[in-house]
Amino acid sequence: MNEVVLDASALLAMLQDEPGGAKVAGVIASSRISAINYAEVVSHYIRLGMPEREVDAMLDPLPMTIVPADKALGQLAGRLRAVTAEAGLSLGDRFCLALARRDGLPAWTADTAWKNIADAAKVGVVLVRNHQ
Repeated sequence: MNEVVLDASALLAMLQDEPGGAKVAGVIASSRISAINYAEVVSHYIRLGMPEREVDAMLDPLPMTIVPADKALGQLAGRLRAVTAEAGLSLGDRFCLALARRDGLPAWTADTAWKNIADAAKVGVVLVRNHQ
């Protein structure tokens, strides 16, 4: 299976058994996610009131690679602001796109706005839900 980069929204779709979640489950073992996007997922469950140990118990067994954010990835994510601002993408979104661009992999997301900026960001975008 080819490797992919997951956005927080894609991982959440899988964890919450939402549309597109099964598609993400099919690639989870060959996926990577930036530490920033991973933090978004952790934050989501903490905000909902899930105890920290339960969040860890749910996420720790997942067979995906968590990629640290370094200076070069931060620079690329920051520079993507110019082509993503109009679509309303967040800093977390830009980290996902930066990782995908740097590693030459498709970015998987549930956010349809990404299709509008994919070419400008020079990233292949896969929408996990069937509203492509």
